[in-house]
This record gives sequence, C-alpha cells and structure tokens, in this order.
Amino acid sequence: MQLQVARIGKPHGIRGEVTVQVLTDAPDDRFVPGTEFVVEPAASGPLTLDSARWNKDILLLGFAEVKDRNQAETLRGAKLFIETEELDEDGDEGWYEHELVGLQARVGSQVVGKVTALATMPVQDLLTVTTPAGEEILVPFVEQIVPEVNLEEGFVLLTPPDGLFELNAGDAASPEPEGRE
Repeated sequence: MQLQVARIGKPHGIRGEVTVQVLTDAPDDRFVPGTEFVVEPAASGPLTLDSARWNKDILLLGFAEVKDRNQAETLRGAKLFIETEELDEDGDEGWYEHELVGLQARVGSQVVGKVTALATMPVQDLLTVTTPAGEEILVPFVEQIVPEVNLEEGFVLLTPPDGLFELNAGDAASPEPEGRE
C-alpha cells in the first residue's frame, strides 16, 4: 500500500534541494537517506533521498536524481509516497487521506457531498467536501464538527455550525462597500 508522506514545494538553493509540506507524523522515520519514493506524477520519479535537514520549521530534501535548482523546479507540486505494510489498523489515532477521499459527507441522514481531499494544516486539518453542485466546502476536521467517520459504511457524519456550508460555498452575497459606486 502507498502512503503519501509529503508534497514538494519550491526549490531551496542552487544544489537541487526542495522544501516539502510534511504529511506524516513521523518525519524522522520516513525521510532517511536511501529511501525511495514513488512520485505522482509518475514522470517525475521515482526519487531516492540523498539528504534531509530542517531549516527552522521547514524540511529540506535532496534527491540523488536532482542535481540543480532547474531540475528541482520541475518537481514543484509533486506528491511523495512510500510503500508500507505498517499501517495502523486500530483507527483510533486518525485517518489517512486515502481512507477519507470518496466517503459520503452526511448531515444527519442527508448526503451533502463527497470528501475529495484532506488538507493537513498546522493547527487543525480540513476536509474538502465537494457538493453535488460542484462547490468545494472546507470543513474543520475536529470531533465537534465531524463526530463520526464510518469507513465500513462509507461516510463521514457532519454537525456543521450554522452557515458553514453557505459561508464556504462562495454563494453568500457579499455586501457592496458603502460609499462606492
């Protein structure tokens, strides 16, 4: 099974290092020199890790196949995956993005959309729910708003505060600033 562990950001320096958005709770275990990553898009990989170092709060990675900044720039936005058999199956600690994407999003018994992404953020994670109309709604992935994730039956139960779907939908009428014509 493949597990996404990072998304590549911008190049850093002239020697081919890149910044990454870390998507794993164990970066010291996942980013060890010699590790081979499966890359999406596939044309960009596979990549073998040469170096990993922290610059303040940003992880910088160097790959054997990437020797300069120009090559590093072509990797921007690519996703890094590892092959793993050690997924934690107890479900108590959290969920991986691949487990959540595709689940129905329900408010009570009403289907309001489908989970299309999980954004891992510093303070809290956000589920992206795409409505039947194609609108993307960002839902804080916290127990008060997402009290149930049922992988067996294929849904997440939402208890959104009033206005969450309207606020995120972009359909909310934004008042014109007064005094402008």
